[in-house]
Amino acid sequence: MKKIFDVPTVHDYNADFGIETLHPLVSMIDFSKAKIPQNRGDADGVRFGFYAVALKQGEQCVIRYGRNNYDYQDGTLVFLAPGQVIGIDKNIVNAPMKGFSLLFHPDLLLGTPLGRSIQEYAFFSYEVHEALHISERERQLVLDCFSKIEYELNRGIDKHSRTLIAANIELLLGYCQRFYDRQFITREHANKGILEKFESLLNEYFTTDKPRSIGQPTVAYCAAQLNLSANYFGDLIKKETGKSAQEYIQSKLIEVAKERMFDPSKSVSEVAYELGFQYPQHFSRFFKQRVGVAPGEYRMLN
Repeated sequence: MKKIFDVPTVHDYNADFGIETLHPLVSMIDFSKAKIPQNRGDADGVRFGFYAVALKQGEQCVIRYGRNNYDYQDGTLVFLAPGQVIGIDKNIVNAPMKGFSLLFHPDLLLGTPLGRSIQEYAFFSYEVHEALHISERERQLVLDCFSKIEYELNRGIDKHSRTLIAANIELLLGYCQRFYDRQFITREHANKGILEKFESLLNEYFTTDKPRSIGQPTVAYCAAQLNLSANYFGDLIKKETGKSAQEYIQSKLIEVAKERMFDPSKSVSEVAYELGFQYPQHFSRFFKQRVGVAPGEYRMLN
């Protein structure tokens, strides 16, 4: 059984790395000035109770998320949400660290605009190998946001601190959303490969007995088969096709349904069961909503 080391608060994280806590709910870490944690023993992973935005620099990094390694590329951003567990590469756990990390507890966002919109930043649920790769110019913008937050921390807490820090975090996340949109475009060739694999996955799925035995393919199932997080996969498909991943699956379902309606030996109910519908009437309703006519009428018209 894997051993998980819990770090519930920003202060706990600061203490691990020998960093002074200037604010109980937010911290800026410069890893070149931090010590290597010594109290995690033989832990296989670490679970945080707060958000983290980490800018990696240098060639080594000790973190893994799920089954995937962190992309060892200089100038990448990784986003972690409360409750996520990152694995530790014990082979390089004592290696010097380089880079910066912004930590902020969900309580910091209470009553702020960001608190109402934080769930919209889907990249906090991306896996580590889906990290954001940034240009030098983008890196400077990120460091500028970090610098503004650090300034607020160093000047001391007053009645404006929470509002200004949260606003600067929101600005940072807004830039990161823009950078991810750019990354989806600039990595279009790789994305096309994923889209082709998605199409092949759906084609194969509907030629097997899987719809009847386990139901229609879900976004989570397809993402897992393609070794992607559901949120990253969904965002990528939306950028590439203009449709959500769920809409894309439903379009494929209708495409297959139309094809099978041409087989006169199969009843509408048989087609429904073959496509993973538990009840034929649900299939008929779904088909009519998207095609405009009921399955039986479609068969007669064609």
